[in-house]
Amino acid sequence: MLLSEGQMSDHKGAFLLLPSLPGARELLGDKGYDSDWFREALAERGITPCIPPRSNRKVQHDYDKTLYRQRHKIENVFGRLKDWRRVATRYDRCAHTFMSAICIAATVAYWL
Repeated sequence: MLLSEGQMSDHKGAFLLLPSLPGARELLGDKGYDSDWFREALAERGITPCIPPRSNRKVQHDYDKTLYRQRHKIENVFGRLKDWRRVATRYDRCAHTFMSAICIAATVAYWL
């Protein structure tokens, strides 16, 4: 897990997380992760990208639409974390305190 600054795009955050990605068969991502370098980096690691192409892309890549429909489960996890007001509004100024609040919220959400 990576806590980045609020103005950083998810695409740049993915670049920072790429070396620490665990082994996986597929990676589900939204259109914000659609780039040639990211797809190539995933292919080098043996990971199949399931990322829909942007509408303005010249080369429209295929993706597994059935698998992509399962992405709502990931969004549900983030929704459960944002039920915690402290996490949703980021009351904490320090990054380590905010990360601790996320870990506590995730543990309780998983436990319930």
